[in-house]
Amino acid sequence: MILNPASMKPIYVQIAAWLEGEILNGHLPGDERVYSQYQLAEMFNVNPATAAKGLNLLADEEIVYKQRGLGMYVARDAQARILAKRKGRFVSGLVREVVSEAGRLGMGTEELISLIRKIGREDSEDMTEERGPEKEREDNNHESP
Repeated sequence: MILNPASMKPIYVQIAAWLEGEILNGHLPGDERVYSQYQLAEMFNVNPATAAKGLNLLADEEIVYKQRGLGMYVARDAQARILAKRKGRFVSGLVREVVSEAGRLGMGTEELISLIRKIGREDSEDMTEERGPEKEREDNNHESP
């Protein structure tokens, strides 16, 4: 990864995001040692304090943990934490956009909720149709009483 100094995102946040990507991609599995602040500083040609700030950001989010005298390690549930954080951020941003646009269009909250429910029902019906009647019967035959 190449850091983007022109980005609005601070360098230490970019380093943390890169480490998250390495964890999500399975390059840094749970309980494996993470790069030290000095290794990261050398890799990205940044000040070690900047790299440490990125590591500490992940430690604050419990994605990595410190082993005194040994360094930082990936938390066992790091992938799940990162996914939950990113999903939350994505969904929250998306909902904000939809609500803002609905407001610009003069749609009230109830109208928007009604539309979401309608689309949800349509999607559920589409998924049932895509599965086909054979698959539906097979699923119903395997359900517990």
